[in-house]
Amino acid sequence: MDAAGEYKQCIIIRADLKLSKGKVAVQAAHASLLSYERASTRDRARWIAQGQKKVVLRVDSLKELYELKEKADKLGLPCVIVEDAGLTEVPPGTVTALGIGPASAEKIDMITSHLKLL
Repeated sequence: MDAAGEYKQCIIIRADLKLSKGKVAVQAAHASLLSYERASTRDRARWIAQGQKKVVLRVDSLKELYELKEKADKLGLPCVIVEDAGLTEVPPGTVTALGIGPASAEKIDMITSHLKLL
């Protein structure tokens, strides 16, 4: 590990939507890429150098997802809410996921350590 500490990315999926495995995979991919694009060049490089660690977690409500987004924003973490286009399983505009990072694992853990793995 370099002196900068560990870096990671968290993808949080709404479990209450009961999405198919394929749909979850697609929403997680959207969250990962969109959040990556919001990270600083330095944080991207450190994350890539460390192997691009990703952790997929779950929440049970839209409210919980937005609370995490608000906390991530307050900490200055790169993050993004994913809204589905509505072409398959859910209506257009349904919020399905949240991507946080890549960023300092220590900072991300401040708001996600209580969540369960998907």
